[in-house]
Order: sequence, then structure tokens, then C-alpha cells
Amino acid sequence: MKISIERATLLKAVSQAQSVVERRNTIPILANVLIEADGDTVSFRATDLDIEVVDKVPAQVERAGATTVAAVTLHEIVRKLPDGALVQLIDDTAKGRLQVVAGRSNFSLATLPKEDFPVMTAAEYSCNFAAPATILRRLFDKSKFAISTEETRYYLNGVYMHIAEAEDGRTLRCVATDGHRLARIDAEMPDGAETMPGVIVPRKTVGELRKLLDDDDATIAVSVSDTKVRFATPEITLTSKVIDGTFPDYTRVIPTANARKLEVDASEFAKAVDRVATVSSERSRAVKLALDEDRLILSVNAPDSGAAEEELAVAYGDERLEIGFNAKYLLEIASQVDRENAVFMFNSAADPTMMREGGDTSAVYVVMPMRV
Repeated sequence: MKISIERATLLKAVSQAQSVVERRNTIPILANVLIEADGDTVSFRATDLDIEVVDKVPAQVERAGATTVAAVTLHEIVRKLPDGALVQLIDDTAKGRLQVVAGRSNFSLATLPKEDFPVMTAAEYSCNFAAPATILRRLFDKSKFAISTEETRYYLNGVYMHIAEAEDGRTLRCVATDGHRLARIDAEMPDGAETMPGVIVPRKTVGELRKLLDDDDATIAVSVSDTKVRFATPEITLTSKVIDGTFPDYTRVIPTANARKLEVDASEFAKAVDRVATVSSERSRAVKLALDEDRLILSVNAPDSGAAEEELAVAYGDERLEIGFNAKYLLEIASQVDRENAVFMFNSAADPTMMREGGDTSAVYVVMPMRV
């Protein structure tokens, strides 16, 4: 194999591949990226046996072929090469080495046989549809903060993507929860998604998927089966196993009877929460919200380090209420709001609180209160 490729193109492809590779590996081949050159394209394939990413890029292919090389090492080399460099990759199968040449720089890297590289079996996908990158980005970006990190509740370690019944018809929905907060985001159901089985997309996959969704004009081909999910652009294909478990019935957690309504400027609210939480060394310290007519007082009382209080002008016309929340959870939820106003719906100091963005019901957040 002998190819020439621009540094910027190579760096983008290799960085996508090396981020999938697990740093600690008991199987040496899994630390490698499979490089396959044919025609005028080169593909870079990496896997951790749960996720596989394939990135196809244009290159000058003088001699077709394939080899595998350490993904992290190759990424570090390419990253440190000068901008605009033309990089040559030359595979010497007899010596089991890959030469990386750019200008006066020359590296020789150990390779492993391409036959040892595990390729994910092609699944039969029961549902295929296309969706704009902007829609998928919103669905996953706004829900991923609520993914649980508790390994024991493995079925909460991802985003539940499914088709749901909403007020104005069927919708493509993403839900994530860790038991303390919940995010439910809806988007218009794409053509062809009607038969999609509900799947739990793992946390790591959600992180890798984000890189495919940066281009606002891109359309993503989505394929779903009971065991796998695939997201593809013409250049990059990300295939992942889904979490084998049942996502809980989240609809029971979303309150429907919360009648006390608070409307507040989202960014002002987030900044105020951040300021009063500064006095507390613990990230989980409760912030108390004291609501009175058109007035909100945020306060934190940390006996070991001090106290803080801030008043905000808000729209609130119901009876007086005092309620406490984990400061970190409040900040994360407030930071999801793209519109000017956040609308909180309360019931009592002990019941879950619901939040949405202005009059938009396509994004709903629920947060459990804390005792203060």
C-alpha cells in the first residue's frame, strides 16, 4: 500500500478513529486502526467491539492495500506535523512496518495483520430513515446531560430513542434520566421511521455521534435494528450495539398536575444560580428557591463556608413556595434553554418540578427537589 494524503484530511479521519479506541486494551489489535486504500479513497476503521467507526476520505492511491497500525500513535504523529503537509503512508508487509513520511519527517510504525482486525457483522436493519443533522443534534445534545453514570442501572446509561405519541401526532423522541432529572425531547417524525424499534443508544456512542452532526447541511442516514443502530453520512459510518435492557416507563415521572407557574429569563437565572452556589464547596449543595409574587430569592446556606442570596424579578402569581434543588442539576437544565424564557411548573416542595422552554412543549425537563 502506498498513498499520499493531505495532513488536515488525515488528521480529521484519524482523530475520529482514535477516539473510539479504548486506551486500556487486553486485545492488541483493538488499539489499531485498519487503513484500507482502493481507487481514490482510503478508509480508516476503528472499533472497541461495541462501536465501530469507518471514515472514508479522498487520497492519491499509488498502490492499493490494507494494514493496521496503532491509532493513538498515528494520531499524535499527524497532529504534530506542520499544517499543509502532504503525508505519505507506505506499507512494507515484509518488515511489518508502516512508514509515515512528510517533508523531512520519517516515522516507521509497527503493524499487525489486517486479517486479525474484527469487523462488525452487517446487521439486518428493520428500519431505515434520513434526518437532518440539526434535528438529531438537538435531540441528543439536549438529552445527554441526564444520562446516568451508575453502572448498576445499565439500562439508564444511554439515550432512549423511539417513536412516541405526542399531542400533535407521532414524534421522534429522545429521553434520558438518572432518577434525579429527566430530559424528553421531541422532533418531527422523519419519513420511514414509523416502524423503528425503541433503542437505548449508549453514552459513548452519543459522544461519538456528536462529531457527525457538526455540519448543519448534512443529512444523516439512520438504520435501526433490535440490537444495533447505525448513523451514516457519505464519508463517515458509525455503527453501535444498543444497550440490551428495558428503559423504564418515563411517562409516569413527568408531572401533569403542576399548576404553579414561574417564568424567568433563562440566562439570568442560570447566572444567579451559579453565583449563589459559589459559597458552597460541595457541588451537590442545595439552592433554595423562595417564590413570592413576581419575586424569586435564590439562597445557599453552607455553615462551613458562608451563605449567599440573590433576588430576581420573575413572573409568578401563585401562592408562596419554598423549594430546594441540587445546584448542578438546576444549572444543567437551565443551560439547555435556547429561548429567552424558562417556564417552571411546581406542585409542592416535595414533588418533581417540570421545566420547558417558553411555550415550546417539544422539550420537557423534570428535576427532583431536595430538602433544604
